[in-house]
Amino acid sequence: MERHIQRFLNKVSFVSFTIATLILVFLFLQTPETCIPPNAPIKPHLRFPKSTCDSSPRHYLPLPKKNARLWSSKTWINQVSSFTQFFIQLYHIGILKNHSKVLCVSAGAGHEVMALSKIGIEDVTGVELIESLPLVSRADPLNLPFFDGSFDIAFSGHFAEALYPSRYAEEMERTVRKGGVYLVVVDACGSEEVKEIVRLFKRSTLVGSSNVTMNGRRVTRIISRIRASN
Repeated sequence: MERHIQRFLNKVSFVSFTIATLILVFLFLQTPETCIPPNAPIKPHLRFPKSTCDSSPRHYLPLPKKNARLWSSKTWINQVSSFTQFFIQLYHIGILKNHSKVLCVSAGAGHEVMALSKIGIEDVTGVELIESLPLVSRADPLNLPFFDGSFDIAFSGHFAEALYPSRYAEEMERTVRKGGVYLVVVDACGSEEVKEIVRLFKRSTLVGSSNVTMNGRRVTRIISRIRASN
């Protein structure tokens, strides 16, 4: 009886193995849906996503052409225009001057860097964790690679997103000369929230804060000056 059962189990195992082999062969020969059939029309939207069965190389776009395409987009132009209007206000009240050395911390793709250059600021440095050349270089906002007092002004539109606000504020202050200013922009808030932010900047005195519009949203602009003696 046991011998009969053993033979039956062997037959079941053989059949299962055969079926599994046939399925694997079928899957191996089947063309994945992400592959582009050889006779498919060549259209840009059919080139993605790439898969291992598509060995054609990706189209390489040189950095100057990539930037030209980005900088000519409507979104980019609108954001740079908004930053330009924002900085012009500071220019008119004497915070910004053509010879000012400006540091943009957490500058993203560089909208503010381009805006500052457009209004005539001659020396603008943008830094971010991921570089966006030629406007923004790679640097850690919590460990800026600049000497003490290297800049007249430090600006950040992303202070509220900092993981370690105290360290972020310390580095912004360190890189600004005595008598220089730091400028941060946060979501529109009241006087108490402004005071909490200013407390993080231990070497500065508040010059003023105001609610303004930037990139289509209401924000609070905070300006403080680095004290001559600490």
